[in-house]
Amino acid sequence: MQVAFSADERRVAEQPYYLASGDEVEVFQAAHRQRLPLMLKGPTGCGKTRLVEHMAARLGLQLITIACHEDITAADLVGRYLLHGGETVWVDGPLTRAVRRGAICYLDEVVEARADTTVVIHPLADHRRELNLERLNETLHAPDDFMLVVSYNPGYQSVLKDLKQSTRQRMVGIELGYPVAERELRILVRESGIDEARAMELVKLAHAIRKLDASMLPDVCSTRTLVSTARLMCEGLSARAAAMAAMLLPLCDDAEVVRGLREVVNTYLPQ
Repeated sequence: MQVAFSADERRVAEQPYYLASGDEVEVFQAAHRQRLPLMLKGPTGCGKTRLVEHMAARLGLQLITIACHEDITAADLVGRYLLHGGETVWVDGPLTRAVRRGAICYLDEVVEARADTTVVIHPLADHRRELNLERLNETLHAPDDFMLVVSYNPGYQSVLKDLKQSTRQRMVGIELGYPVAERELRILVRESGIDEARAMELVKLAHAIRKLDASMLPDVCSTRTLVSTARLMCEGLSARAAAMAAMLLPLCDDAEVVRGLREVVNTYLPQ
């Protein structure tokens, strides 16, 4: 017998998988309904981008992602005139496209962008919800569905790389961290297809590494690296070989630290 699914049921099934750790889904939905910009804070690989992808699908909105870096300019966000077929034509940047389409615009690792670049989002992030296109002498008014979302990793911020208070205070904040063991186990099984017993070994290993001295290890194993490790194991690699390839080598270049981490791996993972 063929089972018929409703449009809502199909949409839920097609959403990128995300397992909430708190009330972040409810906060995200409330911010969208109230047309408030959102700031996601959390360590690398904890699920910030996956949350945005999940919510875009859940809300039925297009998602336009901008990976921020130190060379990005305001024109890269807004748009510029370009030569095309012997003529000069205006080409919208990703931020402008998101405003015109009523999409979610996601500025990933926003603190990596130059401070003068992020100022362009200020009129979008307050009650005006406007984007000024000075080169076109045009002001766009964001439709109700448009949402501005930014993310950054507080562990990497410094005096030179941080969000201005004038930017922060325009936004609603969500703080994310690595999931507790039970939730991280469920994520690993769902995302990689690995069995629960081996997934639990990886989770215990990750939690042990996260407790190590931060001065020795400035970064730790993320949920993302755990998923990569589990996927390699599903391809037939031993647990230790997969952990070395997906968790330890990307984490650190110091040979002595890697040797110490290998001992931790050998303690928690079988041959």
